[in-house]
Amino acid sequence: MRKRPAIAGPEKPVKRAISPGLSPGRSARPSRRTILLGAALAASAGTLTACSRVTPAPPPHTTVPSPATGRPAAQAERALLLQVLAHPDDDLYFMNPDTQHSLDAGTPLVCVYVTAGEANGMNKSPADRRPAPNKAAYSAARHQGLRQSYASQLGLPVFTRWQTGVIRLRSGFQAEVNILEHRGRRVELVHLDLAMHTPAGHMGVPALWRDPGLELRTLVPDGSPLRTVQSYDYESLAGVLVELFARYRPTLVQTLDPDPDIQLSDRITQIRDSEQSGYSDHADHTAVACFTWAALIRWAQGAEGGPPAFVATAFRGYYNHHWPKNLPPQVLDRKAAHLVPYGAAPDWTCGNPSGCGDYNVGGDRPLTNRKGWVRATHYRYPGPRLSLARTPDGRLTAYGVLGLRAVRYDERDGSGGAFGAPVDLGGGPLAPVLGSATLPDGRHLVFGLRLAAIEGRGAQDVREIVVLEQRGPRTYGSWTSLGNPENGDADRGRRTGVPVAVTAPDGRVHLFVRNADQGVSTRVRDRAGAWSPWRDLGGGPVQDGLTAVIGDDRQVHVYAPGHYTVHHWTPAGADPLTGLPTPADAIAAAGSRLYFRPPASD
Repeated sequence: MRKRPAIAGPEKPVKRAISPGLSPGRSARPSRRTILLGAALAASAGTLTACSRVTPAPPPHTTVPSPATGRPAAQAERALLLQVLAHPDDDLYFMNPDTQHSLDAGTPLVCVYVTAGEANGMNKSPADRRPAPNKAAYSAARHQGLRQSYASQLGLPVFTRWQTGVIRLRSGFQAEVNILEHRGRRVELVHLDLAMHTPAGHMGVPALWRDPGLELRTLVPDGSPLRTVQSYDYESLAGVLVELFARYRPTLVQTLDPDPDIQLSDRITQIRDSEQSGYSDHADHTAVACFTWAALIRWAQGAEGGPPAFVATAFRGYYNHHWPKNLPPQVLDRKAAHLVPYGAAPDWTCGNPSGCGDYNVGGDRPLTNRKGWVRATHYRYPGPRLSLARTPDGRLTAYGVLGLRAVRYDERDGSGGAFGAPVDLGGGPLAPVLGSATLPDGRHLVFGLRLAAIEGRGAQDVREIVVLEQRGPRTYGSWTSLGNPENGDADRGRRTGVPVAVTAPDGRVHLFVRNADQGVSTRVRDRAGAWSPWRDLGGGPVQDGLTAVIGDDRQVHVYAPGHYTVHHWTPAGADPLTGLPTPADAIAAAGSRLYFRPPASD
């Protein structure tokens, strides 16, 4: 049993209407050292199906990639992290330690919780396994637990008083907001409080994503300063998220996984593991992630003054149960410690009559739970955030994603490793990790995973691999779709991974992605520029986070992290190696050397 933190005496919360404001910070262009570090560090760290799966589905309303403008991309004036969650505690289980690192760096944090988190209303504790259901009280207790956790993350006593009030949006919708500041650091908790279930008992937000005619009411937690019950449909929820993005103008957005892995299991296992039928995550996580990405696309495309300067990250959820744990003891201890004040216990004296936390996960239960969610933090799109390539004159070019569009950073002449401002290359909406390869004549190919359609309402959602070919030192052609490996199956195509590519000594470019079967698929570009069809190389199962290199034997090699070892392919197919250890997550390679972290022990 872990020790509980020292507890200060209970204090009554202060309630007042507020209009949150944020003080501007400063931003800087990346240095060569920053660019290199970013590239070198691979990512470490009746249920409704994923977003929607309706048969027969309307044809997808796919979009074409935005063109490369060649204009300077927008740059932010100050940093702000905004994360969109399905439930209270999703951030604590699936996004820490990343969120904590941002707070430690002084970055203001805004957390948007879409549902009230009321579940069945039973706040169970070891001493009371069958409490009387009370959804409004349980939701309020979870809100209290969040305040206690974030107070501890700011270095304050867990019962520190917060400012509580109401945000009033231009659309007419309102949201509860809790604000705490300490030594220049600021946390805002924004609660939309949509009910987790429809009146018919179906899961609420997944149904809202699927059915354009559905309306879902909010649940008012006990003690909330917002006493009005509101009603959301698809458009209003997407619109409120866009309004919140425009209000706060985040530079980093964190959310959950819109396209969880296919996970086949029987109904009893699904219930035991809290997973939706057919996929390795909670249906609320998936639907909220889909709403978030759809809203980000709207915001990026409709923002005044052009695409805003932000990057986005998607975190895996219940996926953590199925793959190696990747947090070393000292990191895990700190992550788990921040769940202690969230879970709390009935004997805590927080002053909230509805409860002092989510007793279901109190004490050491996050660490002893067999699902092990707290023991890992995995990214949906792993890999270096900047893909590096050399120009013919030896300088570095870095390709990344900003505002869901590709951008290029060029190393300046005689600058000692400084890079210029980002230049817009279009292609959006793109997932946050790009791949690249250099042609024999020195020109670059840039690869991205594109969200070609993400709109729910019964339509198919589409993911595709796209490529941009450099024409000259500062000019590029049009983005071209390479499709995905799943032969037109849109649901399977959504599981497509981040592209990696390498140019072979014979001048051909080999492109690789993780496929829906958790193996590897490839396409090859010949020297004339023609692409082969997709081909499944078999092998696996592996996590995403592939790496492709030219080995000391001058042959193409692909490596990926599996359950128990490193998996290996050549262009001919799977080529198992023996005696290799288990990697915790994504792999980096240089020649015949592999770099990865070992899994954490249980």
